[in-house]
Amino acid sequence: MRVGQLYGSSRGLFISEQIAAHSGLSVVVCCNMADAEQLEQEIRFFSERTPAIYRFPDLETLPYDQFSPHQDIISERIRCLASISSASDGFLVLPISTLLQKIAPTEFIRQRSLDLKVGDLVGMTALRDDLSRYGYRAVSQVEEHGEFSARGSILDLFPMGSSLPFRIDFFDDEVESIRSFDAESQLSIEKIDRIQLLPAQEYPLDEAGIKQFRLRFRETFDIDPNTCPVYTDISNGIASAGVEYYLPLFFDELASLFDYLPAESRLLIDDAALTHANGFIDQVQQRYESRRYNLEWPL
Repeated sequence: MRVGQLYGSSRGLFISEQIAAHSGLSVVVCCNMADAEQLEQEIRFFSERTPAIYRFPDLETLPYDQFSPHQDIISERIRCLASISSASDGFLVLPISTLLQKIAPTEFIRQRSLDLKVGDLVGMTALRDDLSRYGYRAVSQVEEHGEFSARGSILDLFPMGSSLPFRIDFFDDEVESIRSFDAESQLSIEKIDRIQLLPAQEYPLDEAGIKQFRLRFRETFDIDPNTCPVYTDISNGIASAGVEYYLPLFFDELASLFDYLPAESRLLIDDAALTHANGFIDQVQQRYESRRYNLEWPL
């Protein structure tokens, strides 16, 4: 289906009606991040009830530059990947360039996720080892996503995908209590029964991941690897700045956002977005043949 002459905010009104009428996840594809943010606001304004909103932000860095995305961006991306596969309604708005990015395989997020609840027999040492393996950084005071700090029987932790950090109190090897707290004042807010721990990075920095990276790097680049700072950092278990763009070296095969979407997802594509990616229609049509997406062609 193709719909035209949607001027001004009429596009947001039309899409909000389509989202409300669809019993599944709606994926709205537009030109760029600014357009995505504006369209999300319009959809929320026109919706009779606030639908579930999923966000998968762009990395907002230049390829192979010596900068990594902000931790809040990584947190939002990982939360989306961890939750979107079970989405039964709601919508996701993103630019076409972000949709076409290759990302970590689905099993990577699933295998490095952990539910922690009061009463669990975990042990602080074991939990700290898991956090380090998931890419979390040990610090003296937790202030941002992906950090943890241990003091006696208390473990402070700022999980990816969470809006607040948590303070976990242990009694021997048992989780006695979990409380959210303010990162600035360090004061407790409320008790929580359970939390979800997601990986702190979109790539593995454990022993197996480092071994895979080193092997693929030497196979891919015809240079002395020891002269490359990224290779040296990863070999030493350090998350080098800009390593996100070396993602293919950590995995045998990458995935796309299509692999994370529920089977009954619906794509709503802005016509202007199609000019930003050659061959996009062919790629989506191929996915459509293998996955039962309900495609709504350009708005």
